[in-house]
Amino acid sequence: MKRRTFVLRLVAATGALAVGWTFFPPRRRMGDGSRISEGPGETALNGWVKIGTDNTVTVIMSKSEMGQGIHTTLAMLLADELDADWSQVRVEMAPVGDPIYNNIATVVDGLPFHPDDHGLIQRTTAWLTAKTMREAGVMITGGSSSVKDLWLPMRQAGASTRALLVSAAAATWKVPESTITVAGGVLSHANGLRATFGQLITEASTLTLRSDAPLKSAAQFTLIGKPMRRLESAAKQRGTATFGIDVVLPGMQYASVVMCPVLGGTVASMDTAAARLLPGVKQVVAIDGHNGGTGGVAVIADTPWHAMKAAKSVKVAWSNGAMATVSSESVMRTLASTLDTERGHAYLTRGNVDDALAAAAKQVTAEYRAPFLAHATMEPINCTVQFADGRATVWASTQVPGLARRAVAKVLGIASDQVTMHVQLLGGGFGRRLDIDYIAQAAAIAQAAQGEPVQTIWSREEDIRHDFYRPACVSRFSAGLDASGKLLAWRNVSAGQSVVAATIGRYFGLPAGPIDKTTSEGSFDQPYEYPAVRVGHAIVELLVPTGFWRAVGHSHHGFFTESFMDEVAVAAKSDPIAFRLALLAKHPRHARVLTRVAELAGWASPLDAGVEGTRRGRGVALHESFGSVVAQVAEVTIAADNTLRVDRVVCVIDCGFPVNPNMIQQQVESAVVFGLSAALHGEITITDGRVTQGNFNDYRPLRMSECPAIVVDIIPSVEHPEGVGEPPLPPIAPAVANAIFAATGTRLRSLPLRLSER
Repeated sequence: MKRRTFVLRLVAATGALAVGWTFFPPRRRMGDGSRISEGPGETALNGWVKIGTDNTVTVIMSKSEMGQGIHTTLAMLLADELDADWSQVRVEMAPVGDPIYNNIATVVDGLPFHPDDHGLIQRTTAWLTAKTMREAGVMITGGSSSVKDLWLPMRQAGASTRALLVSAAAATWKVPESTITVAGGVLSHANGLRATFGQLITEASTLTLRSDAPLKSAAQFTLIGKPMRRLESAAKQRGTATFGIDVVLPGMQYASVVMCPVLGGTVASMDTAAARLLPGVKQVVAIDGHNGGTGGVAVIADTPWHAMKAAKSVKVAWSNGAMATVSSESVMRTLASTLDTERGHAYLTRGNVDDALAAAAKQVTAEYRAPFLAHATMEPINCTVQFADGRATVWASTQVPGLARRAVAKVLGIASDQVTMHVQLLGGGFGRRLDIDYIAQAAAIAQAAQGEPVQTIWSREEDIRHDFYRPACVSRFSAGLDASGKLLAWRNVSAGQSVVAATIGRYFGLPAGPIDKTTSEGSFDQPYEYPAVRVGHAIVELLVPTGFWRAVGHSHHGFFTESFMDEVAVAAKSDPIAFRLALLAKHPRHARVLTRVAELAGWASPLDAGVEGTRRGRGVALHESFGSVVAQVAEVTIAADNTLRVDRVVCVIDCGFPVNPNMIQQQVESAVVFGLSAALHGEITITDGRVTQGNFNDYRPLRMSECPAIVVDIIPSVEHPEGVGEPPLPPIAPAVANAIFAATGTRLRSLPLRLSER
């Protein structure tokens, strides 16, 4: 065959295969369980569950447990369809590398479409993205996507396993499958025959897994929808739960790091003589800045204290690099000046907003700002690595075990399949453990330990001063009202860094495209029915390292959008809730949530007066993110010296079917507290490339004495479950800011909210 003819036929065949591939649905995420380790008496029946002869049911988890209760919630899905005995359910982390564990939902949700857009382009793009992620995606916990991602796979795995056990019982007892019932881990027949799961596991393992096992209806659920307690609670209470920092191995050494004070800097030279003379010191090594991190010095010693003490005694001359001239003030000036000349990429347009603004009887304008924020997880950054005989074993608290394994392999110069990952419980994630700099760094340090396991631990100061920060952002608004106070036009443009571009570069060394939904989410994707609108964002390239932070762009755009919505309502001389409801005529779900929060908060009644000399106010905010709708009303008290206290927060959430109301309530409370920490105190400032803050004294979380009463209401729903961990965070800052305005008449347009300085 001539070369040209061969090439043409090959192209045609490949094209036909590609077209055919696009029409097939994404492959089922069942798996055959061949990669799951089986202990004595255990049999894996698919990629999500194994059953022991002792009747234990072990649910395989592809999502990291970082305090959100996801291991409990996901186990409920499988156990309910299986009709297992909940007291016999256990969980185990999934092996890294099987594509059935790739997270499809978080990537599909990251596509830059408005939630109301269900057109052909959106549906086709989502379809192809889902198929691609099924085969070539990433095992990741993030984007409030865990339940959404595994709502069907976990249930299908449970139902298929149940069907196998029923078939095994029917074959053993020689009765029709339809005559067998399953409940509490026991199969029964009307003639008195009875067997536990463990008694049938050998027979079941010889049968073919069924792909057509029917799923339960909502009315048949016995676990799903119930307020179940966490599976890991008892271990945490006893102190036996193992977080990354709890790993202890025979012969383990400890490493402490001191990194260049200037972000992105490296070691120019170092004097290690004093450190090497201190007790317990094994080695002192210079380390590079891996995967976007900063270079520094590591001391390996026999105890964490010896390592920390010695690390501080190393005399280092630093090469500061390009960040040495960067400050928070220069960043804000750059962002603001960008908005003087750029309109940004338009994520939402409708009508002619310029003409509508020009024709308005009244215009309202404002500029809002948000600072950099650190993650400050309760468990400091740490990772344990052993590198011996050409293989590496890693014990880490991570949200991306597959990417972590790849990074370790690259640092050590070995293949990924020579790296074994043990994912531990995470003492908080919030997006920080989506990055892999500390894991790659720990691998490099362990390489110098000559086969001994090394646990690298960062101090709190190194953690806060070498984070990947929530981007700073500046946002400008213009709104137009007619003579009666009706909204005619809404224009918004913001400027800030692209988190997706930064992380794609750190993960894969690749450039990202000009569009990043996270830069504008929370502004362009809200439900309000503007007659004319344009929402845009200008991506600004800066040197400050940025990363995903809880709720990502929603965390600051929620504050901007809902605060300005309140400003416009005041200008229209309208009640803030009534003004919003008028813009939600075609969005009954959002209107229902907003109406419900008004009822629970007693919005129609005057707020109780405070003690003499204080002022009190109430504010509202509505926000949609990660598929869920949340409305909050905050009540605040302003003392005579302008100090602020948030007294009560009423929160209503519609997150689709509430799989575990107990976990939902806890996550709502968590998001409110985390969001209040940022709203009232959170700010990372940079001077000459150095982060000013270093610990909880100057980067304050909310104190227990500051925590308000939190009322949580969950809207009943039979719709597909949506996100929970992040959606309650965006509304809290604007609800408080709007309450401050109601109490004082002062509009705060910058975070953190500091009335006492005005």
